[in-house]
Amino acid sequence: MNTPAAVRRSPWMDDDLEIFRDAVSRFVETEMVPHDARWREQHRVDREVWLSAGRNGFLCTDIPETYGGMGGDFRHETIMYEEQCRRGLSGFGQGVHSICAHYLLNHGTEEQKLRFLPKLARGELIGAIGITEPAAGSDMRGLRTRAVLDGDDYVVNGSKIFITNGGGAGLVALVVKTDSARDSKALSILMVETADLPGYRVGRVLDKMGMQAQDTAELFFENVRVPAANLLGGVEGRGMYQLMADLPYERLLIAICGVAAMEGALAETLRYVRERKAFGQAIADFQNTRFKLAEVATTTRIARSFIDDCIGQQLRGELDTATASMAKWWATDMQQKVIDDCLQLFGGYGYMNEYLICRMFTDSRVQRIYGGTNEIMKELIARSL
Repeated sequence: MNTPAAVRRSPWMDDDLEIFRDAVSRFVETEMVPHDARWREQHRVDREVWLSAGRNGFLCTDIPETYGGMGGDFRHETIMYEEQCRRGLSGFGQGVHSICAHYLLNHGTEEQKLRFLPKLARGELIGAIGITEPAAGSDMRGLRTRAVLDGDDYVVNGSKIFITNGGGAGLVALVVKTDSARDSKALSILMVETADLPGYRVGRVLDKMGMQAQDTAELFFENVRVPAANLLGGVEGRGMYQLMADLPYERLLIAICGVAAMEGALAETLRYVRERKAFGQAIADFQNTRFKLAEVATTTRIARSFIDDCIGQQLRGELDTATASMAKWWATDMQQKVIDDCLQLFGGYGYMNEYLICRMFTDSRVQRIYGGTNEIMKELIARSL
């Protein structure tokens, strides 16, 4: 795909990673792009694409081979996200799947890692994260889903909303209250296997502004019994710590998708304005078009440079919460602006769902909300100053 990133290679890339990118690009072009319209209509990707990605080694790429992963590093995950986001593909919820796997890798017991990670890497289990509730979003102290220990099981009651991969999830990292206190020590994470689970129910797949191919759903738990052995890490009250420890990873993934979407939108817009004519000349020949594209290209290059630096910090284990928060809010704000500017150059066609730029615009809006709203990101940055 001819994008600005293809011209200027990121400093973290090398020849082996270029080979990997080529393989990922072929997979995305042959097994995702042709089905995207149908996936958007049915509000979910096909189950087979998860299994195929697993067979090709494209899931859990930075999970050690000991636990069934590819044994790569964060760069391999980055390439998977970039190749999808540049093409406006938003249904394959791999980011959440990978974060679920990292909760296990970083905080799970050895038995939990060996039991769940290979299945996630093969695509046999689709991972989801159950945090948000109808009355509790960014403020997790307001969560009401309870888990009460009863013998060798936790009995879970409550509901979750806006759950990415919710419709097809086979493993949910479920954030619950295991204590009645209203503080961080009241939260724990249960790894819930959903197959044939009494009392577990998937509600409606939510009708969203964008990301139509993503099965974002409601989840309900009514006296659901979960083995106590599925308590992440085996110790109650560690949920908030476990969530916070992996937030820089999650927020950087969102930022990476943001800059990749900018690059994809710019490439698509360049193609369109060179082909489309008005008043006897290509739209690209108008000064306003050239100046706007210059602005978009500059913003995209700055975003790429910043995010590449953050990727380097992540690889060295140096990415802190404040920097990840900067990356998340700024990249997603710029994503929205850049794609809006690009869409304007399409005129009325930019408002049509059949055009990639339209789908990229509606998909981009939620980037400023999930993973912690951008307002929360600014609060976290301010606290670090």
